[in-house]
Amino acid sequence: MTPIRIVLADDHGVVRAGLRLLLDADPGFEVVAEASDVDGALRAVLGHKPDVLILDLNMPGEQSSLDALPGVSERCPDTKTVILTMQEDPEYARRALRAGALGYVLKEAADTELVEAVRRAADGGTYLNPALGARLATTPEHPAGPPDDLSEREAEVLRLIALGHTNAEIGERLFLSVRTVETHRAHIQQKLGRSTRAELVRYALDHGLLEGA
Repeated sequence: MTPIRIVLADDHGVVRAGLRLLLDADPGFEVVAEASDVDGALRAVLGHKPDVLILDLNMPGEQSSLDALPGVSERCPDTKTVILTMQEDPEYARRALRAGALGYVLKEAADTELVEAVRRAADGGTYLNPALGARLATTPEHPAGPPDDLSEREAEVLRLIALGHTNAEIGERLFLSVRTVETHRAHIQQKLGRSTRAELVRYALDHGLLEGA
């Protein structure tokens, strides 16, 4: 049988090494590339056209992992995505599946669930952590994504702006260049029709973007 070709994307080298050992132990899998950020994952997918992309939910990049998913599906429709994450909130799983992921695996259960999730995704099936799936079925649905058509990355930038961080500090936290942060800020101001920091802070407060900050 032809092995399932995989691109493995996680920003922690130790995690990638452990996952690769797990995957390499199965003769039905072939890890063709690794990536440490969203942009590298996209390049690897475009370059190798794998059967499955294993994508960490929270990685640095010009866009978030969830924002990148539709682009993966559009440009490489034969590549299926399995999300790997520590995020147990059912709303994140719902948004990942809506964005095109076929699998959602918690890192704490990766040693027992990832192989099954990859196999199912390669066959066009879905896999959701069982306990999380049960919670998803009983959790009321919330509006998906940030308000006013903000991307996930723009919402992150807006939150940090509202918390008083400079563009340089935001860039360091999100692994972005200052120029990219400035571009995100310009898009935020255009979408929201607000230009001053005070207006952006008020918007962030009104829409709950600072909850838990």
